[in-house]
Amino acid sequence: MIKETSEGIVVSLKISPNAKKNEIIKTNDDIKIKITAVPIDGKANSALTEFLSKTFKIPKTYIKILKGETSKEKTILFVTKDTEKIEKIYKTFQ
Repeated sequence: MIKETSEGIVVSLKISPNAKKNEIIKTNDDIKIKITAVPIDGKANSALTEFLSKTFKIPKTYIKILKGETSKEKTILFVTKDTEKIEKIYKTFQ
């Protein structure tokens, strides 16, 4: 699920920690992001934020986990009004 809000773009996705490499995988049902970090002490969340930051060229402080701090299912907010970045997020997650 992806939707635009007054703050930016909200995306629901699933995380798979402890992977061989960081990557975004689209399936018929949802979006899965594989992260190499282990899900201990917030390391996977930090790695997810950093991966998304590099992928979409958005500062880490502009990427917020709204739901799912301790879950594999997360709701992420990208705080941006930049139309190019919004388009790239839509293309990636739709």
